[in-house]
Amino acid sequence: MIRSRSGERYFLGSVTRISDIASRPFDVAVLPRNDWAHGQYVVGRVTGMPSSLYLVELPDGRLIGVLEGDLIIGAFGRRVATLEGVGDWEAIDADESFHALTSAGLFGKATSLSPLLPKMMSLAYMGHVMRNGQPLRMQDFVPPVEKQKLKADVVLLVGTSMSAGKTTTGRMIIHELTSSNARIVGAKFTGAGRYRDVLTFQDAGADAVLDFVDAGLPSTAVPRERFKPAMSYLLDRAAALDPDVLIAEAGASPLEPYNGDVAIDALQKHVKMIVLSASDPYAVVGVQTAFGLTPDLVTGPATNTTAGIALVEKLAGVPAINLLDPDGLLALRQHLHRAFPALVPDAAS
Repeated sequence: MIRSRSGERYFLGSVTRISDIASRPFDVAVLPRNDWAHGQYVVGRVTGMPSSLYLVELPDGRLIGVLEGDLIIGAFGRRVATLEGVGDWEAIDADESFHALTSAGLFGKATSLSPLLPKMMSLAYMGHVMRNGQPLRMQDFVPPVEKQKLKADVVLLVGTSMSAGKTTTGRMIIHELTSSNARIVGAKFTGAGRYRDVLTFQDAGADAVLDFVDAGLPSTAVPRERFKPAMSYLLDRAAALDPDVLIAEAGASPLEPYNGDVAIDALQKHVKMIVLSASDPYAVVGVQTAFGLTPDLVTGPATNTTAGIALVEKLAGVPAINLLDPDGLLALRQHLHRAFPALVPDAAS
């Protein structure tokens, strides 16, 4: 929690972690609706009766509960989650109320919500975060980086949808690779702002992590012409970290409007192994058919039982393993050994 020059207390969403809002003074001013824009930092006052989603993910990744009247700083953006909710800052209407589309402080008006989802946090617009009479934007805090070539091998993590197990899979792969002296970097290139996903990679042993927030985006549900330079920037940032292996997660699925296909195209020539986390066996076939992507391995809820594994292998013709099963972990080590024989010992020996 921080205070502005006026003495108000603010909770900062994790989309502010690239900024200096926590360390330098700022003002808050109400701007005309026509002056609002994607990526601007804004203040919302919590309204309504709290639900289990009245949470803020702080810049360090910690989750805290908030109550009516609390002030939160986040950024305008868009979310298009297939299983939970859809919302957009551009849908905010004349009453200037909106929602926290993620706990990270991705702000917009919810336009379609799953009936299984608790009530999203409601917010009232209190103004923009300002300095020298100008609104602060996420892109204002993106440091320059030199153009450089990525030399790392890439493990590409793709999902059939959100919550398909990509982050869990990445965590376990990183854990296995850290038994070597290799330098491992974990990156989430697409999705909606949430810091704890890449922090999970760091907790598993990654030497460094980054995501699209580092490129000034609250989510990657943006036009392709906006995402492509952000993706190039992230690859330069990743290359500057000099990894031996890059664990690259494309959030959601490549068919959803988060630009996963752009990210995959940019990474393609570096990919050493593709792991598809699937919600069900038929979704594996869907991604293969619609996107032309053939994984080396399938994980996720589709592999929760031997029946699911058998159906994946029958329908898709690719191996599937349950990473929550000890035998599945041994199988993962064997797949990693085939991809990285110098880094991962042969599990069969």
